[in-house]
Amino acid sequence: MGRRILILGVFVADAAYRAARQPHMGETLLGREFRLGPGGKGSNQAVAAARAGGTVHLITRIGRDPFGEMALDTWRAAGVTPEIIRPEDSVTGAACIFIEDDTGDNAIVICPGVGGDMGPADIDRATALFDDAGVFMTQLEQPLAAAMHGLQTARARGVVTILNPAPAADLPEGMLALCDYVTPNETEAEGLTGIAVTSLEDARHAAGALLAQGAGAAIITLGENGALYHDGKTSKHVPAFDAGPVVETTGAGDAFNGAFAAALSEGIAPVDAVRFGCAAAGISVTRPGTAPSMPERTEIQALLNSRPR
Repeated sequence: MGRRILILGVFVADAAYRAARQPHMGETLLGREFRLGPGGKGSNQAVAAARAGGTVHLITRIGRDPFGEMALDTWRAAGVTPEIIRPEDSVTGAACIFIEDDTGDNAIVICPGVGGDMGPADIDRATALFDDAGVFMTQLEQPLAAAMHGLQTARARGVVTILNPAPAADLPEGMLALCDYVTPNETEAEGLTGIAVTSLEDARHAAGALLAQGAGAAIITLGENGALYHDGKTSKHVPAFDAGPVVETTGAGDAFNGAFAAALSEGIAPVDAVRFGCAAAGISVTRPGTAPSMPERTEIQALLNSRPR
């Protein structure tokens, strides 16, 4: 087991609707399936990292409501230690997820609820946890000020930093310079660099642009094409893992990031950690849901063992 992983992020309840296609504005469609379950990128990544073998603490806020109780149950089952504030009369966030029936592709609207109130003070109250942590990871569903302060606090204490820049946003000046690793998908990479990522060579150009903005290394996730690792010295394409028919892609990025963080916390080399993350993502897409789709360490290792280099 590696060193402690700190994750700053939001929990939301995922309301997932599956239908043949998205409705047009003003149109009503009859869907095929509805599910309500745990989600939120920070929470999903914490569950993924814990199931992948990490020792995980999640810094967040939840409400005093049924969705908040869902969060606590989810973290308890996965082995995540919550570092939370639960203000009175607060509301836990929720996400509306559309899933296309034939492909498993998704479109998402997120309302972070009380998670949207997080700020630098949420990091400050957890400062002691940074002293012996190995990895700090954040995303952009909570306010940017909280993410920025988390990265600054981690960097000041020599903790490895990961930024998953999702959902896409304009980053504050200097944020990428605080990141040992930045992990955008193709769309997010284009938003950060202006380079459309439609090929592996495009991904390399975009990764180089992220390094030019200060990131230590860029890992561009490429969906069914795996991921590209690029740090200026090493540039390595890691193919995706086929673990079975695709059911839903919603949690794949979170599975990758959580497993990648878990591997880094154990001292695994970055390219091997990317491969570990790709294996976790490959398993996750064969299952419905987000947090419920995250694989266990034994499953990830079995898939890696079955696909020798």
